[in-house]
Amino acid sequence: MNRRNLIKSLGLSIGAAVISTESLARISDSTYTYKLPDNPLHKPLNKPVTAITLGAGSRGTVYGNFAAKFPEQLKILGVAEPITYRNSKYSEKHQIQKKHRFDTWEQVFKRPKFADAIIISTPDALHYGPCMKALEMGYDVLLEKPIAPTEQECRDILAMTKKTGRIVAVCHVLRYAPYFVKMKELISQGAIGEVVSVQHFEPIEHMHMAHSYVRGNWHNSKETTPIILAKSCHDLDIIKWVINKPSQQIAAMGNLKWFRQENAPEGSTARCTDGCKVERECPYSALRHYHDERKRLYVMDLPEDKSKHSEIIMDRLRTTNYGRCVYRMDNDQPDHYVTTIQFADNVTASFSMEAFTSYHGRRTRIMGSMGDMVGDMRELVVTDFRTKKELKLVPKAEDVENYKNSGHGGGDWLLMRDFVQAVAQQDASLLTSTIDESIESHIMGFMAEESRKKNKIMPIKMTV
Repeated sequence: MNRRNLIKSLGLSIGAAVISTESLARISDSTYTYKLPDNPLHKPLNKPVTAITLGAGSRGTVYGNFAAKFPEQLKILGVAEPITYRNSKYSEKHQIQKKHRFDTWEQVFKRPKFADAIIISTPDALHYGPCMKALEMGYDVLLEKPIAPTEQECRDILAMTKKTGRIVAVCHVLRYAPYFVKMKELISQGAIGEVVSVQHFEPIEHMHMAHSYVRGNWHNSKETTPIILAKSCHDLDIIKWVINKPSQQIAAMGNLKWFRQENAPEGSTARCTDGCKVERECPYSALRHYHDERKRLYVMDLPEDKSKHSEIIMDRLRTTNYGRCVYRMDNDQPDHYVTTIQFADNVTASFSMEAFTSYHGRRTRIMGSMGDMVGDMRELVVTDFRTKKELKLVPKAEDVENYKNSGHGGGDWLLMRDFVQAVAQQDASLLTSTIDESIESHIMGFMAEESRKKNKIMPIKMTV
């Protein structure tokens, strides 16, 4: 079977919005690589869209780096960041005037509106206030997930968006990853018949879990958001997006099993730097991960001079949570979490988030009446029951710094590309993750957490 007939047998049509024969490049038998075509609705810009970044940490830097690489599309005019080093570094990179540098987000809104958009990449608990104020003042908004820490606050932001008519793009970046875009397109074209069931798996990887959800900024759900939202609202959202049917009810189970004080090894200490007798053999050694292997150092605000790094890293390990024993943190985030979801038309989905893996990268299986799909974000294998043929598709996408192989699948900057166009054209339909589209998966997350805590199946209600 030649390439054109193989694609035709899988229910694929030719055109800019789908996989075309022209966009496929053969790697081996039945295996092709592809990239997303340019969006024909995008228009050349007469001038760059302007934005103010609230929060110059990891995510704020990602979005700012888009402006640095594509200055003809986006210009960062202002920044609010309380950590002096981050504020200075971000301001220098984007040549931000001193009068547009702020310590807190509140200070930004004391000035008259001076940009097109606000980028909100503050900590989870500080999403609601700046988003509501930005909308009130007429800004369009790029809002890092989760939307807000509570269901009511999410609904309030949605209501304010409708009231003001502004654009709010939620950073559900997986919707822009070529891997998931093609998965959704193939399903909508009937490549596997009717979807019956979905299995989705997110292996966090054990040191990523320790870094972010045991020691890191999201270790305490009461101070941020539950892990099902802080980490996995991406996954609930992508399940909902590819199925493209209303969710109806959800059941969840999970808990914090391992990262607890009673599991601390004999001879361990409060910090890895305190002479812990098992530090060298502990898989969660902060000394080995941060100092010896120099991993995930973007959280430590290191200077350009690498000769100073060793001393500064050791100081951070002695004084911050990143050096604390994983068994002696004030963490409460579950380290394993499973959900089952009922969608309309008798479609079911299961999702599992697991900390204890040596690997990362989302895995998905989609079962349909006429075929199935199996993928791990590096490759999507589509099998047609009718022809017994399979097609392997390998997406081509650029993951940005600090997120290479992280599971975002190149979606970060593809989101930014569409956001810039949406603001420039004042057309929210150019985005697939507007708050109207993204809020349902947040409601799913809140109901999953209710289910987990109450040990009962919870309904998912989009109206209150």
